[in-house]
Amino acid sequence: MATNLDIDPELLNEVLEVSGARTKKEAVTLALREFIARRAQARIAESFGTLEWDESYDHKDDRRARDRKTGAF
Repeated sequence: MATNLDIDPELLNEVLEVSGARTKKEAVTLALREFIARRAQARIAESFGTLEWDESYDHKDDRRARDRKTGAF
């Protein structure tokens, strides 16, 4: 999709420099992907401490049972 954007040239040049991108399109695409990834990470981090845990769950016992089932020791 062709889109015309008025991007700050200094900002775009800095993105080109620090990213190693060879074209403006590549630099903008990379910047957008990184922006999306950071926002996704922030949403995950915000969920820390909000999940309810089953205090009776024993992950070591679960692992041992799974290993006995598959024959892995």
